[in-house]
Amino acid sequence: MSTEQCCNSSCCFFCAMKQQDLSLRQAEIASCFKEMPLKDGQEHVLVLSSLWNMAMTQPDDPEFSSLGIFNCMASLIQKGINDKSWLLTDQNIYIPYYAAHIIGSYTMNKVEFAEKAVESGVIRPLMDLLRGKITWIEQRVAVRALGHLASYERTFSAVAEYEQELVELTVELASTCLDTVYANFVKDSDKRLKYHSELLTRGIGGIDMENRKAEEWASQTQCWSVYLLNCFACKERCLDLICKQEFLKDLCDMWGGLLNHSSPAGIGLIRILCYSKFGRMRIADCKEIINNLCNLSRSSDDWQYMGIDCLVLLLKDQETRYKVIEIATLFLVDIVELKRLGERTNVGEAITKALLLDYKQSNKLNIKNKNVLKILQEIRVLKVDRKRREKLMLSEEKAAEKRVLVGLIKQQAKKLFWHGDLEAALVKYDEALKTCPLRLRKDRMAIHSNKAQCHLLLGDADAAISESTRALSLSNPANSHRKSLWRRSQAYDIKGLAKESLMDCIVFVNLCINTKRVKLIPYYAARMISKQMEATWLFAGAKSKALSGVQEEDGNDEHSQKYEEIMMRIMMEKKGLSTIKEESFAGKEGSKRKVNMARKGRTAFVAESM
Repeated sequence: MSTEQCCNSSCCFFCAMKQQDLSLRQAEIASCFKEMPLKDGQEHVLVLSSLWNMAMTQPDDPEFSSLGIFNCMASLIQKGINDKSWLLTDQNIYIPYYAAHIIGSYTMNKVEFAEKAVESGVIRPLMDLLRGKITWIEQRVAVRALGHLASYERTFSAVAEYEQELVELTVELASTCLDTVYANFVKDSDKRLKYHSELLTRGIGGIDMENRKAEEWASQTQCWSVYLLNCFACKERCLDLICKQEFLKDLCDMWGGLLNHSSPAGIGLIRILCYSKFGRMRIADCKEIINNLCNLSRSSDDWQYMGIDCLVLLLKDQETRYKVIEIATLFLVDIVELKRLGERTNVGEAITKALLLDYKQSNKLNIKNKNVLKILQEIRVLKVDRKRREKLMLSEEKAAEKRVLVGLIKQQAKKLFWHGDLEAALVKYDEALKTCPLRLRKDRMAIHSNKAQCHLLLGDADAAISESTRALSLSNPANSHRKSLWRRSQAYDIKGLAKESLMDCIVFVNLCINTKRVKLIPYYAARMISKQMEATWLFAGAKSKALSGVQEEDGNDEHSQKYEEIMMRIMMEKKGLSTIKEESFAGKEGSKRKVNMARKGRTAFVAESM
């Protein structure tokens, strides 16, 4: 539809936008906003589509917010909900989605706009959309808009008038949106609603584009739902509803993934909950969350520091300390030598203090696991006793002498390794670690990495993960040692921890590509990424629930394979993929180049400096 076709209307929005006189322009636009909900015009969708585009590109422009746009959008949403015949006439089915999206975009950055939106009565129609009065598409933009309104102190109270229902609905949406999108859109392409497909792709692209956008939108719906819950959790509101055990378990799987890199998703809400006494008590009782936090603390995920923060907060609270210390110690011991993580400094010191909080008061140690007590003692020796002793007694000259000795022991271990005597090599590497001064971090990193390779070849995945993590904690910057990343990725794969394996492998590939010596993605790494992407596919859990033991359909397998191929094309053509980052799926070269590049991949690494 062209803009000229709208000019037969008594109040044409596009004509008003062309008005040169500012006062007349604003008066005509305000008149349009008042009349739109009262009229049935085919041009409404075109107007809202244009407003949506302007709201997305210029969300801080104050003009429309002062002319009644929020009243107009609220009225149009309510009209679509109350009058089904109008909603299904012409292209009006698109209007509630666009209207809610416009509200969300204009209230994203400016509290003044949010206040005007609340005064205009947008919360009630947004709540109706959140209740599922239309479809999941409208729920997505409703929860986004409500999240923005709840994020400001000056508008939170208006949103909180619906507090209990709102939180219950949002918890439900966060937990079920992936299943809903999979069942209603992804699973059967023949049954997709036409307007859903067109909204997802804006009329550009076929079924592959629709599938990709469906994953993005499902992930966004989940992340925006968690964001809205964060607004209540920050104020310690409705914690009893948010901290239900079933939902806390669901939060572990809400990780944003490769599609929504800017949101901490589930872990972000878990950390907020850990700042409250009530939240810590509930989280400490959930084994799934503690295991998830422990795995995250030893990963190369962008949100690793959040996992560490949560565990430290739980350890510092005497009421939750002994519910988590026995498992947390087994993981955190591997990162006590971590110095810097992003902008955070002295990370290892904070972990050490939390673990050894009441170590000197043996009567308070309520730990039954003797292995944990032994580890705590080792941490004490490493981080306190040995560090203090070396600082006082070890001169630079003696440190240099010890470095030479360590090199000799490493050579002995190397010979044992190549002769296949891995157990003896491990003994030698342990001897080298005891001899090597703490200040020689690079040497100790190499030793831990070599130990990881030995354990990997012996089939001990847990030990390989532990040693690789210790090596990565000693690397500078953290998590930047390529061989340790690849070894830990393999070990995580053996353990069935697909997400952790994928993260390590992606960071490993980035480091490979960023070095001048490696111009192509190693084939073995590309194969690992391909495997783990299938396992961590956003709809993997929803697909499993839908199938319920029924044999998989060819169409579903084909879609998973297509997703995998798309992500691999990014790896090849963009020459790298950041830890959790969405990139363009547009490919300039065909699969033939991809296959040729994969065939040139290098073979796997063996031991460090061997």
